[in-house]
Amino acid sequence: MARQVHQPLEDQEFDFILSLAPGPVLAYFCGSWPKALEACRAMDAVVAELAREYGARFTAVRTDMTRCPGPTRRYAVTGAPTAVLIRDGAAVASAEGPMTREEFRRFLDAHL
Repeated sequence: MARQVHQPLEDQEFDFILSLAPGPVLAYFCGSWPKALEACRAMDAVVAELAREYGARFTAVRTDMTRCPGPTRRYAVTGAPTAVLIRDGAAVASAEGPMTREEFRRFLDAHL
């Protein structure tokens, strides 16, 4: 079953998505500044593909660090892109920097 990648526009929307998620949430934090933009766009394709592949095993949320500063601070994100796996509101794993599809798969498999 294909899954979409949610893109909250503000902190409250991020928290709403988190509250409705039936299981773990993969929040990947992106920046819109030039150095982060290319790496974040590459991550978009990887996460979208893995969200479809893994189906209901996690909910994917692309989080713009500028639009959602609350979650960015809450999960101590300092660089983009950063992936944070969240379970019951708490971060259980994180990885900073761009990842290939296989690196991302290993990250998910180790923590889901």
